[in-house]
Amino acid sequence: MKVITIGIIGTGFSAKAHIEAIRRIPYLQVVAIAASSLERAEEFAKEYGIPKAYGNESELIQDNEVMAVHNCTPNYMHYTINREVLLAGKHILSEKPLGISGEQTKELTRLAENSTGVNGVAFNYRHFPLIAEIKHQLHKQTYGKVNLVYGGFLQDWLLNNTDYNWRLEPKYNGASRALADIGSHWCDTVQYVLGKKIVKVFADLKVVHPIRLKPYEKASPIDIHSETLYEEIPMETEDYGSVLVHFEGGIQGVFTISQVSAGRKNKLFFEIAADKGTLAWNQEQPNSLWIGRRDQANHELFSDPRLLTESAAALSHYPGGHQEGWPDALKNMLIDFYSAIRNRTANESICSRSFANFEEGDQIMKVMDAILESHHTEQWVKIE
Repeated sequence: MKVITIGIIGTGFSAKAHIEAIRRIPYLQVVAIAASSLERAEEFAKEYGIPKAYGNESELIQDNEVMAVHNCTPNYMHYTINREVLLAGKHILSEKPLGISGEQTKELTRLAENSTGVNGVAFNYRHFPLIAEIKHQLHKQTYGKVNLVYGGFLQDWLLNNTDYNWRLEPKYNGASRALADIGSHWCDTVQYVLGKKIVKVFADLKVVHPIRLKPYEKASPIDIHSETLYEEIPMETEDYGSVLVHFEGGIQGVFTISQVSAGRKNKLFFEIAADKGTLAWNQEQPNSLWIGRRDQANHELFSDPRLLTESAAALSHYPGGHQEGWPDALKNMLIDFYSAIRNRTANESICSRSFANFEEGDQIMKVMDAILESHHTEQWVKIE
């Protein structure tokens, strides 16, 4: 089996997670890393045993040995790097979002349509076994017609006004924060399982901390207990939001997004209420699917490959009772993405893919733009 050689741009959490997942797949190999400085890249390459290090992403993209690029940089860098990779004709897997504006993502989608490489976006919540099971059962209409969807994505890492990160600054993260960062995952996952796009939104957003305290990068030891260590920064992006949504086919729903909910670490959850049952899933307990019935006992389906449909069992790599989670979903996404590359190399169809591509990444950006417009106008907004 031919090895596919990969270059990683970025050295943060996403880059490390991608490298660990790549190394679980035998025919993939990371051959190059690029960072904000050559020194940082060389340090990272030595730590992870990567042969090549670059202090410039363009040098990595132009490296003839690199067949595919993973864009694991901060959001504001996604557009320029994704564009350069597409123009180089190489395969690209980008962390979301594709860019920080609709204009950027629209251009990237147009370029992707004409690129010889495979393009993908890291909406990895699609790739849990029970997500595939839900999608299969809804497609079969096992529980009848879907009527309602509700849920959300809750975190607490920005609960205090002293919590600060580059994601709080629009020039680095875009006009939306909580909705774009984690609400986009909820929208993509639910659209994927339903097989229906969001077509209309009504949004109510809230800034919980109008002023946040940003630590000064350099502070004198004499000021260690002084409030002068912090700079007051006015907040422009939301900490919380609730959104009414209409999907194709007449399905309606609502979801809540928060980065200021104490005790909630990474709770992406949804319930899908159909005529004959309700399906409920929570990413913090990803190996359990709750199935609610009216005229018989509720029950839980566990992520055991012997109990799942074929498409879902393919994503479950261990026997029942061996818990699989977020890193395994990331691995599943890479298996799907690189299977598409291998199929394209063999001139085979890739229509069976389950990973999100640039067109779908652009559609999510349209949803985010509509949410912001709805909040500002206090009206329903249709998705283009």
